[in-house]
Amino acid sequence: MPRFGAHLLIAGGLHQALLSAQRYGFTALQVFTKAPSQWVASPIEEQEAAQFRRLRRKLGLPRPVVHDAYLINLASPDEPLWRRSVEAFVDEIHRADAIEASDLITHPGSHLGMGEEIGIQRVIQALNEVTERCPGSRVRILLETTAGQGSSLGHRFEHLAAILRGLHDPRQFGVCFDTCHVFAAGYALSPESEYRRTMRELDRHVGLRRVRVFHLNDSKREQGSRVDRHEHLGRGHLGLEPFRLIVNDRRFQSRSMILETPKEHLPELGDMDSVNHQILRDLCQADGTG
Repeated sequence: MPRFGAHLLIAGGLHQALLSAQRYGFTALQVFTKAPSQWVASPIEEQEAAQFRRLRRKLGLPRPVVHDAYLINLASPDEPLWRRSVEAFVDEIHRADAIEASDLITHPGSHLGMGEEIGIQRVIQALNEVTERCPGSRVRILLETTAGQGSSLGHRFEHLAAILRGLHDPRQFGVCFDTCHVFAAGYALSPESEYRRTMRELDRHVGLRRVRVFHLNDSKREQGSRVDRHEHLGRGHLGLEPFRLIVNDRRFQSRSMILETPKEHLPELGDMDSVNHQILRDLCQADGTG
């Protein structure tokens, strides 16, 4: 069975995410190490980082996944914004390393009207600089698939492939596959024949071995909408079949699968992180694919 988790809040300290994961029975977790809408934050003090590392080991949880701040745009053609994004991303790596994160997820960025080719080259330039400045980092940088809103990159597997080809050390990089984003970008994830077609295309361009983390989210909008709106599992346009196929795909049994569904309590259902987690566990009882 894959490792299931959710993006967990850290109000009251980073260690609160670990305690939440334990309460839910998660075997994976994703966090922000600072507010996602801020450029800078106070450094993670060694005492706080050590507390997180000790508690994680005590609870028997795997190394966490970190998501970077949403303001970062490594594809920006605007030099001051690009430089600020690079500096912020270097800080994200240091913060992720402090808590012994396994992976740091980032959106490839938006070219802001300058075109995909220029945007991709800006991302390559940024990531090559970042890795050169963080030579001792143990964190893997993951490029997340996107829905394709506006001028964002990453909604085609070819974008990810082009970035990976341009990196000095592609071994430090991988991919995060977001079901809502891939579906909104136009790729089909069901029925099984279409799921297999999409995975073959991903394998051809990127390589399935590079997919280290899944974000499991249904979509409020239809396939090909290029609108990023997450929904609870089975309550959106994806339905449950894509999730059954993914969680039973033998090729992905060692991967972390993270819920980024809305944080809410529905009167008729209860806490939705618990509900979505149980749905995933129930789907694992189906026959495997892959």
